[in-house]
Amino acid sequence: MPLFSLSSQGEIVKSVKKGRILVVDDNRNVLGALRIFLENHFEEVTLLSSPGQIVSTVREKSPDVVLLDMNFSAGINSGNEGLYWLSEIKKMDAELPVVLFTAYADIELAIRALKDGATDFVVKPWDNTKLLATLQSALELRLSRKEVKRLREKQTTLSRELTSGDEICWGVSHAMQELLGVLRKVAATDANVLVTGENGTGKELIAKKIHNLSPRAAEPMVTVDMGAVTESLFESELFGHVKGAFTDAKADRAGKFEAADGGTLFLDEIGNLSFALQAKLLAALQSRLVTRVGSNTPIPVDIRLVAATNKDLPRMVREGAFREDLLYRINTITVEVPPLRDRREDIAPLSRFFLDRFSRKYDKPPVELSSTALAKLQNYRWPGNVRELQHALEKAVILAEGPRLEPADFYFNSADEHTEMVEAISIEEMERMLIEKSLRKNDRNLSAVAAQLGISRPTLYARMKKYGID
Repeated sequence: MPLFSLSSQGEIVKSVKKGRILVVDDNRNVLGALRIFLENHFEEVTLLSSPGQIVSTVREKSPDVVLLDMNFSAGINSGNEGLYWLSEIKKMDAELPVVLFTAYADIELAIRALKDGATDFVVKPWDNTKLLATLQSALELRLSRKEVKRLREKQTTLSRELTSGDEICWGVSHAMQELLGVLRKVAATDANVLVTGENGTGKELIAKKIHNLSPRAAEPMVTVDMGAVTESLFESELFGHVKGAFTDAKADRAGKFEAADGGTLFLDEIGNLSFALQAKLLAALQSRLVTRVGSNTPIPVDIRLVAATNKDLPRMVREGAFREDLLYRINTITVEVPPLRDRREDIAPLSRFFLDRFSRKYDKPPVELSSTALAKLQNYRWPGNVRELQHALEKAVILAEGPRLEPADFYFNSADEHTEMVEAISIEEMERMLIEKSLRKNDRNLSAVAAQLGISRPTLYARMKKYGID
């Protein structure tokens, strides 16, 4: 077959080679002829004269098509060897197309092999045109299966990524309105964005806003908490892996980069990434290519990058804790989210928004803030920012006795004492208060208390013991 063909306009068009093929045949003359012929049509041709290396070669080369002879031992023409190696290939990759090379006498056996998973068969001596058509048909089948699988993997990943956060209150402050104006300008481009700000300011919401305003809005935004990705799983999580790459790799899995292809990849808490892993991330961002763990095949990805951190990355660069070249790569545009204490005019609309959301969530009557309660909220420094305000209002709605919240419904620690542990303890305190309140309301009828709280009696007993409630 020629490397060049004529188009309908009479122009010379170069044939495009694609796909990887593995040929297994014990006749070296056959292998030599096939190499010369197939190298004109496939981007990679691997030849084996013995089937003993099929398993290791399939794992190493990841072929798209296998052309497999039916017989290998001298004097044996049963075809059972071909059937055996067909089954071994299918154990590794059930969707890998296998085309059988068979003699005229083996056709009945070849038909049996089709039932066992072979894609097609070619009769020896072969016709080059028919052989190429059969192999290219098998290749197209493989590529279409890969695409379907990739889309399924992507959909599976996205189903885990999608969150409710459909309604957002941005506030009325000049700072937030100015920020939204910047986001609209930035979103229209494909520039990498670094979102900075304190914990709880809503950096992920900013990333979602950029994505939703961008030309990529119809595609996914995939989030990765870089602080939660361990060193050992970093490459698998971000770049994916193939079946058998490590002990728990039971199937091929797309990484976050692939899942975000065509859309936005949001790398949260990027300042927590170790120096060693920063180099691997930088390489993927520069090349826009990822290679799944256990594979040698690079996969191109088209992503828009948004990263976020609460750390001072320029200072970390000076201290040698963050790569300067990675910082340049991720911060084409830097967007800083102001803390809640610097935009106190947003506290009232944010409070109304959260009160309405949690009243509906917990199926409770609408509640509102008294003027003194609102004043208390506005005078507090909110070291945990919007996230802390959200938690405070959620607790207040859960414990509300009437339609109006008063200052006594809110308890705050001083800003100096506020930590993540304090926030966790306050949630436990809320649970204890709920149990005590339900015990009083139900005259200590434990069955009624358990039913009201939506837990079992044994769980209620355990909680009462935990909090020392008699």
